[in-house]
Amino acid sequence: MPMNRRTALTMLASTALAACTPPPPAIGPDGKPLPKLYRISSAEGRQLPFRALDAVNALRQGAGVAPLALDSKLSAAAETHARDMSLQNRPWHFGSDGSSPIDRARRVGFDGRLLGETISETYETELETVAAWLEEPGPRRVLLDPNARRMGFGYFQEPNGKIWYALDVGT
Repeated sequence: MPMNRRTALTMLASTALAACTPPPPAIGPDGKPLPKLYRISSAEGRQLPFRALDAVNALRQGAGVAPLALDSKLSAAAETHARDMSLQNRPWHFGSDGSSPIDRARRVGFDGRLLGETISETYETELETVAAWLEEPGPRRVLLDPNARRMGFGYFQEPNGKIWYALDVGT
């Protein structure tokens, strides 16, 4: 009898462990794993600007340019624009009221000179987005501008998971 009990317990434990094994990732038509939906919690949302800043500063260090400091006014301008891009349902640098990145920076009281803005419409994390920006010449120039000293970062996530990012740099 003890052998049967041991065998039964072993089989039960094996079955329980097998049920805990995650399923293999779904594969897309290109043969690559399909992305998982990235949901930003409110606690995580407070950390996003700092993670983006760390990523940008690591890239800047590698390029031999000075690090940036997070600027609350530029972040307010970027966050407002991320939400506005969602309302317009298009990633572009002009607000629904016709405002430019410079206009938005002035509205929030930014006292430096705005040097550039980079934007994204995506389902990716902020770190994947920074990496994608680095691959494009225009956003790369914004991220690595040697004159930049301050950075603002904002995002807006729609209920369907789509994320709108805006990043501004200035002096």
